[in-house]
Amino acid sequence: MRNSPKIYDQKYFDRWYRGRTIGTRAEVERLVTLAVATAEYHLERPIHSVLDIGCGEGPWQPILKRLRPKARYMGFDSSEYAVRKFGARRNIHFARFADFEMLRPCPPADLVVCSDVLHYLTPREIDRGLPGLVELTGGILCLPTFVRGDALEGDFHDFHQRPASFYTRRLEALGMQALGNHCWIDADHPLTGLEKR
Repeated sequence: MRNSPKIYDQKYFDRWYRGRTIGTRAEVERLVTLAVATAEYHLERPIHSVLDIGCGEGPWQPILKRLRPKARYMGFDSSEYAVRKFGARRNIHFARFADFEMLRPCPPADLVVCSDVLHYLTPREIDRGLPGLVELTGGILCLPTFVRGDALEGDFHDFHQRPASFYTRRLEALGMQALGNHCWIDADHPLTGLEKR
């Protein structure tokens, strides 16, 4: 018997993102700070633009606004609820990950984020959308993703526990190199030996 389709409505966000010990605001803030610092270190300047794919309710937006008030933020999510409730306030628009096969909503961004998304997608969806995310990356691509062997808790509905190599192969084939801490950069960007992984 198949699972019922997952609906990213208010009940979903209430269940998984409010009143829990995982995915807390403090955890998100640490991740945002890390991603911003990584991008600025390698760009050698403050970031000007952030593109957030699968952003949900856009929790990165208020943190980024406080850290870098002049940076432009644009988010996309497949949740009609999140877009309806937070779209105008946080600049969130409707799109599915695979839509980025063709969707190019902005010039390449200094920081492209796709947090806690890839492990819920099918290989077909990933292979359709991921090249677009890489093309839209003008600095750092931040892809927090759980892989096989990670200790984790949370939403396991439609969760795919894949080996890390599943993602690494795809990103390297698209011309990206790993920086560690879920961050990727263009393979042509010069790195010192210990900056890699």
